[in-house]
Amino acid sequence: MAAHTSPDDPSTKELLRALRVDGSADLDRRDPRETFGWDKEGAAEVFAAEMEALVDLQKRLFADGSNSLLFVLQAMDAAGKDSTIRSVFSGLNPAGVDVNPFGVPTEEERAHDYLWRIHHHAPADGRIGVFNRSHYEDVLVVRVKDLVPAKVWRKRYDHIRNFEQLLTDEGTAVVKVFLQVSRDEQKERFEERLQRPDKRWKFRAGDLDDRALWPAFMEAYTDAIEKTSTDDAPWYVVPADRKWVRNVCIAKILRHHLDEIDPQYPDPEDGLDDIVVV
Repeated sequence: MAAHTSPDDPSTKELLRALRVDGSADLDRRDPRETFGWDKEGAAEVFAAEMEALVDLQKRLFADGSNSLLFVLQAMDAAGKDSTIRSVFSGLNPAGVDVNPFGVPTEEERAHDYLWRIHHHAPADGRIGVFNRSHYEDVLVVRVKDLVPAKVWRKRYDHIRNFEQLLTDEGTAVVKVFLQVSRDEQKERFEERLQRPDKRWKFRAGDLDDRALWPAFMEAYTDAIEKTSTDDAPWYVVPADRKWVRNVCIAKILRHHLDEIDPQYPDPEDGLDDIVVV
């Protein structure tokens, strides 16, 4: 099923090449307000067509039951992790999607290695797993806030690459997305949260502490992305200031990787043609 295209719609191949990190992440050179030639109306049409294709691919993935897909979502506060999940994954069959948010580790989780709580939630065959934050917090927050020594978190890049290679070797496609929001856009979204009663509950005073550490977080994200973006588990940097651009990019990334899995409906049992339902 081909997605709708328009003169302003960049080819998926070109788009993925622009978003994917191969080598330098170039976060300072990427534009969080990039549109890739879409306007809001055109992007909505492309998104609808991509979602139609994703629904079909998810059905086949579930029916096939041979592979799975893990979607890792990382971002600064107010970049749109929750709304990305609502916009894209709520359109799929919830019976085949597992969303796991990872917050501050519990006492039990802290008593184990940092990947212990993560591996338990890797998706089973036939399913799509979504990580809202992830094991990358252990080379991001712990680094920026000096929660563990540098000699500890520096080793974790190797751990993470090996962990993700294990998943891919066992049949799980690993896709990682960093939602790149600008500092100005984050400021506007924080102000909106403070002003709107239905969004004020999302705001934490600690959000401003993290905002003050923006340069350190960008440095940590750059290192994490560059050191762990591999052929089998790539990173994509998605511009997130415009939600409608973000949604199309995410849908196209997902479709590309599900197309690569190429799930198929299993052959039906023999003799079904002779069955009569009474």
